[in-house]
Amino acid sequence: MDLWFTLGISFGGLVLTIGRGGFVGYPLLLAITLCSLCYLRRGVSLWQLLQQMAASVRRAASVMGILLLIGGVVALWMAAGTVPSLVYYGLGLINPNLFILSAFLLTAAIAVLIGTSFGAVGTVGIALMVMARSGEVNLDWVTGAIIAGAYVGDRWSPLSSSAHLVATLTQTNIYHNLQLMLRTTWLPLTITCSIYWGMSLSHPLKATDNSLAAAIPEVFNLHPVTLIPAIAVLVLACSRLKVSYTLLVSLGLAAIIAVSLQKLDGSTLLKTLVLGYQLEDGSPLQTILKGGGLLSMARVCLVVTLSMALAGLLISPQILNRFEQPLQRFYQSNCPIFWGTTGVGLGAAIVGCTQTLAILLTQKLTHTLYIEANLAPQRQALDLEDTAVVIAPLIPWNIAGLVPAAILGSDAGFIPYAVYLYLLPLVGLFTHRPVLPTIPNPDAVPSVKP
Repeated sequence: MDLWFTLGISFGGLVLTIGRGGFVGYPLLLAITLCSLCYLRRGVSLWQLLQQMAASVRRAASVMGILLLIGGVVALWMAAGTVPSLVYYGLGLINPNLFILSAFLLTAAIAVLIGTSFGAVGTVGIALMVMARSGEVNLDWVTGAIIAGAYVGDRWSPLSSSAHLVATLTQTNIYHNLQLMLRTTWLPLTITCSIYWGMSLSHPLKATDNSLAAAIPEVFNLHPVTLIPAIAVLVLACSRLKVSYTLLVSLGLAAIIAVSLQKLDGSTLLKTLVLGYQLEDGSPLQTILKGGGLLSMARVCLVVTLSMALAGLLISPQILNRFEQPLQRFYQSNCPIFWGTTGVGLGAAIVGCTQTLAILLTQKLTHTLYIEANLAPQRQALDLEDTAVVIAPLIPWNIAGLVPAAILGSDAGFIPYAVYLYLLPLVGLFTHRPVLPTIPNPDAVPSVKP
């Protein structure tokens, strides 16, 4: 009982803090403290708790490295003129009356191409947000469209790490899974595009007087070479180079261009890398082109650390075992199996604090139940893609949504506007799920039944 009370207090604190726009790190720290006290009361040693938390935090070390790189890339892309060039040319290509829809589709296309939601948000997403700020578009709608588009690619891309993880866990073929996802994607995607089309008409890009396009060449030396850092990200991602290496290459190219073309000196470049990009007072672009930097991601990295430490406490056998019997009873109550998977996916996204842990926990808790229901592994893979993968970004303290929002300079306010992310599981709840024959995966290794 004390454990459930602790979880309730922790969850309530998170929801209350986010609702008031506070810093989510405080309730996370409170949740860690309460859970630790609960475990200590049950006889678990402090050293064991510290080991659990440390092991969980270590899993996010690579993520935090990528976050810092993204912060540096955003700052130097602005300093090099990459973001201003993307904005300058984009203003002439994007229909102002279809801006929100264009933000969704463009981010989705880039995310499918490079296979990473963070990469799509940190590149084309930044440029789209600059346009939105200058054009007085509702920023929550734009942020929601960008993040939703990013997870179209994160879910449906042969380069996506989450798609590969799902295929590996379920022992299925990733390319067959991508084909199956089209069955459940077309309706939510159509509804999403219709909603964003309607919102685009009611929230058009208002800066059509070319004031922004006229101001950019006055501040930056525009040249096709400024687009090289962005092109490098696309080319290297498609070549399946590690994300960290891709970002490092782009960062180096942007630094060279900033010094050689935009005439930044070494000290200014280093200051921009650490503190973020900031134009001089009085510049017409000062409030539009700003941000990035290593320090801009320090706060996010702190939240990631606390989230992973909490996840290390909450995914212990003592807690997971408590869900097994209620889950068994639910699946024996003649409710559709997708309903239960959706509920488990939501709980896993809340507890796991990362998309990866949400996928792992959901697959672990439901694997045996799919076998008992005589459903093919491909069906579980499809259900995971339509639940845990897209629900995770909707949890304010989950890294999957927290990080993209921070990159775009936003907060949890984007969640109601990320239409595609909640339409996908909602449509799945009320439509017929396919009964699939088992299709062997030639790359699979023998699985161990949990």
